[in-house]
Amino acid sequence: MHQAQRIITERSVLALLRGLAPCRPLTHHEALRIAELQANRLLEHFAVTASAVPDEIITELPRIRAEREHGLPVSGGAHWNGRYWVITLNADEHPLRQRFSLMHEFKHIVDHTAKDFLYTDRPTMTAHEQAERVADYFAACLLMPKRVVKRLWGEGHQDIGNLAEMLRVSPAALRYRLDQLGLTEQRARCDRPTHPYTTRAPSQARSLRPALTGGSR
Repeated sequence: MHQAQRIITERSVLALLRGLAPCRPLTHHEALRIAELQANRLLEHFAVTASAVPDEIITELPRIRAEREHGLPVSGGAHWNGRYWVITLNADEHPLRQRFSLMHEFKHIVDHTAKDFLYTDRPTMTAHEQAERVADYFAACLLMPKRVVKRLWGEGHQDIGNLAEMLRVSPAALRYRLDQLGLTEQRARCDRPTHPYTTRAPSQARSLRPALTGGSR
């Protein structure tokens, strides 16, 4: 990203991304589509062209801090401390897992001001489950952009281990992303994990510390 992360814009990145979501409840399909749009817009905003998206695209944003702690019961969490957002990552997990969790938690920050109406309980999925799945999808789209993955795959980079290393993601996350993009044979539904990218306790994934509510943080 070089100097891009240091550019001070009149409109904050959070405001830019939040403005892409309508002020109404979303269907699950709409939520996924908007998550991918937000991920792509973030990459475009900082003119990221490298195959491996730098962590600094998040960690060097104004009012965002990333911290790592040992012994956490979950992969990560995000909270507002009164001055800036703190994303806390589980230092005991693999660095690639932490990298994915960083992007996942950032999506929760993006959704913060609209979380009470963007996701609603449905017969097959609670609002919390929807928010978690959409955050996973956002992280996948950010770390493994469709156009980048398809280009690399088409250029012959089809060894999962090597391609995952190029993108700085786990092989498991890459395999699922390739399935999503239709580049590999789909696995049977019963063989697919409910949360393919991360394993977060449904009731605890965002409760590492209580997030303060209100305002336009």
